[in-house]
Amino acid sequence: MTEKEPAKSPTTEGLTISPSLDAVTEAAQVPQQHSVLDSRVVFVCILSMGLGFLTAIVAQVLLGMINLITNLSYYGQFSLSHRSPADAIPDLGLWSIPIPVFGALIIGIMARYGSKAIRGHGIPEAMEQVLTNESRIPARVTFLKPLSSAISIGTGGPFGAEGPIIATGGAVGSVLGQFIRMNTLERKTLLAAGAAAGMAATFGSPVSAVLLAIELLLFEFRPRSIIPVALAATTASGVRMAFEGMEPVFAMPDLDRISMAAFLGYVFLGGIMGVVSVLVTKVVYGIEDGFEKLPVHWMWWPSIGAVVVGVIGYFAPDTLGVGYYNISAILSNDLTISALLFLCGLKFVSWSVALGSGTSGGTLAPLFTIGGGVGCLLGIGMAEVAPWMEIDPRIAALVGMAAIFSGASRAMLASAVFAFETTLQPIGLLPLLGGCAASYLIAGQLMRNSIMTEKIARRGIKVPEEFLADILDQVSVMEIASKDVIVVRAEETVEE
Repeated sequence: MTEKEPAKSPTTEGLTISPSLDAVTEAAQVPQQHSVLDSRVVFVCILSMGLGFLTAIVAQVLLGMINLITNLSYYGQFSLSHRSPADAIPDLGLWSIPIPVFGALIIGIMARYGSKAIRGHGIPEAMEQVLTNESRIPARVTFLKPLSSAISIGTGGPFGAEGPIIATGGAVGSVLGQFIRMNTLERKTLLAAGAAAGMAATFGSPVSAVLLAIELLLFEFRPRSIIPVALAATTASGVRMAFEGMEPVFAMPDLDRISMAAFLGYVFLGGIMGVVSVLVTKVVYGIEDGFEKLPVHWMWWPSIGAVVVGVIGYFAPDTLGVGYYNISAILSNDLTISALLFLCGLKFVSWSVALGSGTSGGTLAPLFTIGGGVGCLLGIGMAEVAPWMEIDPRIAALVGMAAIFSGASRAMLASAVFAFETTLQPIGLLPLLGGCAASYLIAGQLMRNSIMTEKIARRGIKVPEEFLADILDQVSVMEIASKDVIVVRAEETVEE
């Protein structure tokens, strides 16, 4: 009995021709164009809603862990109540300085012997997994990342909780996509859905969470990807409302209508924030390069950076921890000029050194604090120099907060909508969009990569910058096929 020979592809005078591209497109995970929303999309949507619920619960657990570690570290109490490290500094005095150092030491050990992926602020690492590793994030990151971030922030790290929650949500989505049989595109969708759910669960901002996922993780604009992400963000935001209520995260007084002169002033301010965002990015990566040159193992870098955090925290306690109340105070114009300069300057130094040291933290809340403060200062100055423009320092702070993130992350739409969703000030939408666009434009002229992509770009990874329509969708094979086929015979030489 002879073996059955495999079917041969048709040939043209000795040169094998593939009969179909089906196998190629399947291997490349190219979606079939004939069915936009099939039953598989419905399945992914159901998973995404469950993922959104789970991520929202994880967010609440992480916030509770941060509160617990803060109370243990600064107050010596086993409590889940929300308390700021700043209130404990007068009683602790110089003993407050070693607290961030001890926390950073634990993080360094966890990173070396647990997973190096917990270092950094999470989003660049998630982008790298999407672009190079088929959206596969190791399962251990799903519990090491939130634990390390809770230790970092709870011991005074100058970060917000949103970055770790976004990274954890993305990791949970990726692990779910690995546990269930899925292709790369579906797994990427779940990763983005988890990340968007993390942002929505933290700030109650589902629309900006979806936009952030599109601009930084999906790199596409297709219904089969966007709908699951939107459902995950909506579910997570709903769960947050059940726990926290519907009040805006950054409460501020109602804004007055703006004039055309004021609008142009806010757009100009956004352009300035584009320059600031580039400077911030360069400083952060410059500090990171400095740590790379230290003659000690990278496990010790977070502890070295935490010394700066502790010292600054002793002199400026409001720089410690999450500090969302600082953003609300800035947006309400409740701080004096000297207080703004003091807070923003020292917060920037503390955050940039800590992040550059490779500890576990985030970028959103620190950037909002720095951008809001700089924007408020610029608004006060513009109001003094040109009172006829009717610049409102509160709107200037709002624009500065969003514009610095737009320039630093290149997520323009997410930045503008986020500032609206977290303040519920519709009058600010117009200056927000103009300021964020101006910031993106200026930052793009001054620096090719963003604070999110510079790290992975240095590793030779190219990050998509544009979402282009597939021109082949509009062209049929009949229109471009050529009947004048050039045939190469098997017996011919190269010269022939």
